[in-house]
Amino acid sequence: MRGRHLLSPLLSPLSYPKPPSSRLAPRRGASHRAVAPPPAAHRAPLSEPDVGISRFASALPGFRGALKQRYSDFVVHEVALDGSLVRLTSFDLPDGECVDAKEGGMDEAQALESFRLLCGDADCEALRGFLERVSEGGDSDVSPIILSADADKTHRSEVHDFFKRNFEALLTDTVEHSDGIQRCIRVRLKPGRRERKDVDGRGRNRKGAGSSGWRDDKPFDSRGSIIWPDHLGKFIRFHLYKENKDTQEALGKIGKMLGLQPRSFGFAGTKDKRAVTTQQVTVFKVQASRLVALNSKLIGIKVGDFSYVKEGLALGQLMGNRFTITLRSVVAESEDVIKAALDGLITNGFINYYGLQRFGSGSVPNHQVGAALLRGEWRNAEHGDIGTALRNFPRYLITERAILQRLKKYPGNYLQALMAIPRTLRLMYVHSYQSYLWNHAASISRVVEGDLVYKKESPFEQGALKATSEDDGQTMSSEMNACCETLPEEMIQSVKIADSEDLSKSLYTFEDVVLPLPGSETLFPGNEVAGIYHEIAIKDGINLRESVHGVEDFSITSMKGGYRRVIQRPIDFEWDLITYTDEKIPLVETDLDVLSKTKPLEVNELLSDGISSCTSHDSGLEASLDASESINGASLVVAEAKSIGSSDTLEKLAIKLAFTLPASSYATMAIRELMKTSTSVAHQKTLNI
Repeated sequence: MRGRHLLSPLLSPLSYPKPPSSRLAPRRGASHRAVAPPPAAHRAPLSEPDVGISRFASALPGFRGALKQRYSDFVVHEVALDGSLVRLTSFDLPDGECVDAKEGGMDEAQALESFRLLCGDADCEALRGFLERVSEGGDSDVSPIILSADADKTHRSEVHDFFKRNFEALLTDTVEHSDGIQRCIRVRLKPGRRERKDVDGRGRNRKGAGSSGWRDDKPFDSRGSIIWPDHLGKFIRFHLYKENKDTQEALGKIGKMLGLQPRSFGFAGTKDKRAVTTQQVTVFKVQASRLVALNSKLIGIKVGDFSYVKEGLALGQLMGNRFTITLRSVVAESEDVIKAALDGLITNGFINYYGLQRFGSGSVPNHQVGAALLRGEWRNAEHGDIGTALRNFPRYLITERAILQRLKKYPGNYLQALMAIPRTLRLMYVHSYQSYLWNHAASISRVVEGDLVYKKESPFEQGALKATSEDDGQTMSSEMNACCETLPEEMIQSVKIADSEDLSKSLYTFEDVVLPLPGSETLFPGNEVAGIYHEIAIKDGINLRESVHGVEDFSITSMKGGYRRVIQRPIDFEWDLITYTDEKIPLVETDLDVLSKTKPLEVNELLSDGISSCTSHDSGLEASLDASESINGASLVVAEAKSIGSSDTLEKLAIKLAFTLPASSYATMAIRELMKTSTSVAHQKTLNI
């Protein structure tokens, strides 16, 4: 059975059943609210009530089903700002790419003599020895060299340009002496070529460099080291397809192969780990030919759809995400219960809670780290065994490695260690605490005087993005207005406190109600809901109106804040009921599956090396998606029966859902509303078993 629903302008009244174990008191007249317990050395995994997730948008009964039984049951496609669906469709290089970045140049002997005239005998001999080691020992036996101190910036620029013109395999940057005054040029092989590591994990210095005071251990900066054609944008944008990996891990692996730091990549948002996802990524001055060459080496990761652009991506630069989710082993009292639950999600939507992913899975939840930062307790915000963790942490664990490396360098300076984390990740902890407060406040059930609403005819409402849905599925219709986690400054003024006159005229519905993410420029509701924020914050030792320290990145009062709708409805909602017999047969096609049909030679060449880790490339996939039969008068998609030890294998029911959500809305919260059950990993494991 199939269903499809585009958003209608009306919402039905919402009702809230009393949860079996709620952490929240009833909204009106609430006088006491519990908060999460303090961090413990060995705590149980977070449950939904721990972070304020306790209510539902309707009283309709749910059903039982397994979420993410296979990671290929959860497929995510980013929706770009122009409304296009981000898919992996091609491995072709873009038109106009310049493969050879070297211009002019001379042979090595001539280049060395020219370099002698430019930099002197000592530096020339150092470079000659470096080139000989490259030739004799191979790429893995070469360390960077540092040229003589050079106080003349103009001369240093000439040296950089000389290497660009004449030594394609080498890159240069400028490093400084520990006295903070002297400068010199460092020379090394192009990123992607391995260097010999010493016990401390760093490249070896040339003779004498380690004790001379030169800071040779700083990350290599190659942003300006490559001659780039004028007709190409300086950023390469590509589509990142990944299976069962989080975004940072995937980019960490790509960066390691290219010799780039993880911070070199730009992306609009992180995607689920236990899933198959496709999103846009940008990186500065990297040729598409270098990226496409990685596809034969990457496991569970592919890159394609290359184009050169002028600007890199930044967090938040997306319209939303399109989800295709399969719920397996579905059990319900009747088919009517399933249909009613699906219709209820379409009509009533779901409470727009921040999902458990927002709060992390570490030994200390993100919001508790955020609370410690807001209190100025730098040491409590950092946790881990510095002595052993740094050696064991993978490179893609950016936060942990940054903290530990800085603590190793500056023992006891915990604020300095925290500032070593990339700023976007530092802010994540404070944002997590904002989300924690928002979740606890989201207990309202109707519009009452004092609620925050978006002003009617506000610029934000008039500027709602509505793209036409197209048959090829590449452009999504979007009513994603006013759903972003943070709003531009001009949009903050579009919020007002609903008064008695607004209510008497029925100017606003529950669909218009928002709650604040606290900040210096956000309003609190004009009723007791505001007390929820302040009461929880006070219990956590935090003042939402003033900061106890002067570190802006760890202060709510230094952030402008924003607003978030209490209710969100799934956009362009579609569903299918599917029967299947073999748990190993996937029920949804991934981008790589589609590519294997349209461009079989390219994909088969990659897969023949065992590169893809996704088991979705099963010979029974096409049959399982195409076979169908009529059951009780309804057309159901049926998986091809496959013998598993007996001829009469038990037939199981699955539901395939497809819908779009704005950026920062969580698909797991929509599934929670549908099934009326917890989305925690611990609970889902019991269902998958």
